[in-house]
Amino acid sequence: MNGLNKGIRKVEIALRWDPSPSGQPSTDLDLVAAPYLASDPHGDPDYVVHFDSRSPDGTITLNRDSKDGKGFGYDEVMTLELDRLAERYARVVVGVIIQQHQGRRTFSGVAHPGLRIREGYDVLAEDDFGGVLGATAATVAEFVRDGSGPWEFHPGVQGFEGDPATFTRTMGVTRRP
Repeated sequence: MNGLNKGIRKVEIALRWDPSPSGQPSTDLDLVAAPYLASDPHGDPDYVVHFDSRSPDGTITLNRDSKDGKGFGYDEVMTLELDRLAERYARVVVGVIIQQHQGRRTFSGVAHPGLRIREGYDVLAEDDFGGVLGATAATVAEFVRDGSGPWEFHPGVQGFEGDPATFTRTMGVTRRP
């Protein structure tokens, strides 16, 4: 490791989608994040941050929440202050859930979804969920560190089919390379 490498410090995850057509049920996507303890980085999350919560220490915050995709630009925005996260955490997984209020909905039924992950002005990843059209949820990012070392970003969108509660319990299983 290079002594000058500070790794990933503060990240913004932004999600957008267009509103449902007139007369159709609204589309509600939610960002979720789950930190995992260094003692069990692929076990159960220590906690999950989603639309009506935040991390106990304020390091993971949902800054913007939309229930219908109406508005300009990005509809949901989450900030991860990885540089402030306690050393007992070695991994943070971020996902997107499609709420299933009006029956089963997948990314193929979401109008123009988009994801942007950036640190400052540097875009780390962008995606349109085109690779997971049949999924009801997806992991979109993984941040890992070894001990007290710098955080590293592992991009990749991986689909999940099932209910939101199951997704939040299983989103941290070992991701494919």
